Amino acid sequence: MTTAVPPSPAAARTDLSVWPASARPAPDGDVAVGGVPLAKAAERFGTPLYLLDEHEVRERCRTYLRSFPDTDVLYAAKAFLCHALLHWVREEGLGLDVCSAGELEYAVAAGFPSDRIVLHGNAKSPQDLEAALRLGVGRVVIDSAWEIARIAAPVPAGTRQKVLVRVVPGVSAGGHAAIRTGTDDQKFGLSVADGGAEHAVARILDQPRLELVGLHCHIGSQITEPGPYVTALRTVVALLARIRDRHGTVLPELDLGGGHAVAHRPGETALDIPALGARVRRELAASCAGAGLPVPRLAVEPGRALVGPAGVALYRVLAVKRTGARVFVAVDGGMSDNPRPALYGARYAPRLVGRRTTAAPRTATVVGRHCEAGDVLAADVALPGDVRPGDLIAVPVAGAYHLSMASSYNAVGRPPVVAVADGRARLLVRRESLADIRSRDVGL
Repeated sequence: MTTAVPPSPAAARTDLSVWPASARPAPDGDVAVGGVPLAKAAERFGTPLYLLDEHEVRERCRTYLRSFPDTDVLYAAKAFLCHALLHWVREEGLGLDVCSAGELEYAVAAGFPSDRIVLHGNAKSPQDLEAALRLGVGRVVIDSAWEIARIAAPVPAGTRQKVLVRVVPGVSAGGHAAIRTGTDDQKFGLSVADGGAEHAVARILDQPRLELVGLHCHIGSQITEPGPYVTALRTVVALLARIRDRHGTVLPELDLGGGHAVAHRPGETALDIPALGARVRRELAASCAGAGLPVPRLAVEPGRALVGPAGVALYRVLAVKRTGARVFVAVDGGMSDNPRPALYGARYAPRLVGRRTTAAPRTATVVGRHCEAGDVLAADVALPGDVRPGDLIAVPVAGAYHLSMASSYNAVGRPPVVAVADGRARLLVRRESLADIRSRDVGL
């Protein structure tokens, strides 16, 4: 993650820079998002609770479309998926990127046009491929040489499935080793350096039931500046030129993936999307001109950058414990609804909401209710010294990779999702109940 200087405790009480643009502090110590006071939302829907600011999502979609004109902007559904969100991004003119038959069928059942969907995955199952062909997915991204025949075999005679090849450009970028995907030492894609990508291209071009339309690369996540994308782009354009020279084929599409950083805490760096769009489009035009290539149709795949900053998680404090020199604030959620701190060491800026306080701040660690020492939501953060059971803690930038990675560990149901806009709150996804969890158990 990007290193940032933590704000002073006083500044942390008023700084809403990483919150949705609609966030407004109230005199009673609460914060309203989308015109909805958080304390009222917690009272109505219970906690833990996820709020998603509809206007924030839509404006972020529009920012991408303005920054990347004549580009296919595909929402990366793995960040978070629900029917309402699919409706929003479709209305705003975006396509969709999915990674499984489950995500694909979910999207199509919600009315998303299958020809505007791209299917990814480093190890696609037979069910994934069957669903892609049955539903008419627009593109399948080939991730390994093994997939070529597997995809081609079930394609009906007389038809062709459009595919891209995911290439590894040898660029190391991303906020954590677990989310760097542009180098040869990880599981995704086919290497440019060792010739694997070109070998796959040659094999695909020999498949009459596959139509190779372009190349794809995704170099990592939480990337804070355009440089790595430019480096990757140059490598991929050079590969496009070699494919033209060796096979006489000019590929018309180039997908540069996503991984655009957002700030989770005040002072962190978010990727400037308009600057990225201008730099990438300028470099693509120059690189293609230098190689004597027409400029391919560009695609980008933002996920976190569209929904992450639009989400706020709300928790109720259950206990405050002092152990030695540390203060632990235990809440009614935890790693079952947000595993990112345990997986990646993700850092957040939680805030007391719902009441005023004049207490001096102190350093505390916000922990969850689960039976794991690693169940930590936010380590060593400034909270008012009088935090007590019953208080509300809000965590901004909670819209991505929380509920999409959630579990029912300890038989604790996953939280609901509520949309907020124009002073209205409406339930999008209901709370998972114990009955839901039990219903999967078929018994003895």
